[in-house]
Amino acid sequence: MPPVASRAAILLVAAVVIASASARGQENAKPEPGEQILNRACLTCHNHRPVDTQALDEDGWAKVVKAEIAKGAELKSDDVPVLVDYLYRHHGPLPDSPGKEVVLNICTQCHDLARVRRTRLTAEGWAEILDAMLNEGAPLNQQDFATVLRYLARNFRPQ
Repeated sequence: MPPVASRAAILLVAAVVIASASARGQENAKPEPGEQILNRACLTCHNHRPVDTQALDEDGWAKVVKAEIAKGAELKSDDVPVLVDYLYRHHGPLPDSPGKEVVLNICTQCHDLARVRRTRLTAEGWAEILDAMLNEGAPLNQQDFATVLRYLARNFRPQ
């Protein structure tokens, strides 16, 4: 196995290649309706951080949307279920166990929860990702590193 610095460099290059390929494939992709509603009705007043850090169930998102409408968010009644469904599918609950809060508060500083959900790795794979993130400046101390590694390896392993 290559040294950690070499593995991190390999992971960084792979991430850039994947992101570039993904961006090329999505240049003409139109966001789904729920994302369009989120961008139009929510992100005009809020940044994405409150969405990324809540990880609510469907009822929780429905309450948030209702509260935001009460505060003046402009949202058509037909758009509410579309938005709630989108939020639930892309920003829904994460498994409850130690490490969840670290993922919500640290990892979402740079990544959305969909990225975490779709990544399925072994403990070694997650360790390599976390090492790469440390090299990028992720604010993880040793205790948080171990906790989030266990969390990710347990809840987002290959199926």
